Amino acid sequence: MITAKHMTFGNDGFGMNYLLTAPTDFDPKTEKLPLIVFLHGVGERGDNIEKVKIHGIPKYFGKDENYRGLRVLTLSPQCPMGFVWANLVRELKELILTVAADMNADPDRITITGLSMGGFGTWEMICAYPDLFAAAGPICGGGVPWRLLGLTHFPPIRTFHGDADEAVPLQFNLDMVNGVKQLGGEVELTIYPGVPHNSWTRTYEETDLIEWLAGAVRK
Repeated sequence: MITAKHMTFGNDGFGMNYLLTAPTDFDPKTEKLPLIVFLHGVGERGDNIEKVKIHGIPKYFGKDENYRGLRVLTLSPQCPMGFVWANLVRELKELILTVAADMNADPDRITITGLSMGGFGTWEMICAYPDLFAAAGPICGGGVPWRLLGLTHFPPIRTFHGDADEAVPLQFNLDMVNGVKQLGGEVELTIYPGVPHNSWTRTYEETDLIEWLAGAVRK
């Protein structure tokens, strides 16, 4: 079951569309499931929610809510035009917590993943709210390494990048990975030789990242 919804923040009318998937027979009154948050790339911004179904988590769970036999909830917000995810970390946190409460998601099993702009957004959400997530899977993204300084906790991180990526150079991701390692965090980087920017299809379809996120529990 996939549904499109909208949430308004504050009193100025600013809002965000989002997709929500749940198993067809899911009843939030009797079952508590993990929640995977997905952040899309720059090409899916705007107000046409159908664009968000093109890549990543909503592409798979939108067609099969029990994708790979997993019983999970998925939340895929849409970034409004003119913004990037790093501009919207407070709104994202509010949306995640609101949906988690409404759907009775397990607060210890909220995870986040994203690609390209969403990979940057995933790194930024880890920096802003490291205690919110049980695990994170940024793909072909990067971030601001100094944002890591002072953090004493990170969720486990698995990140992926093609070494032929000209849109987002691998070094952007390496800087974040090295920063987490220097601070004692748990991070695993997979580099795809010869793969350009679209490393997300291979990651979501050929690795166990989705299962890993679905099974993560906050420590």
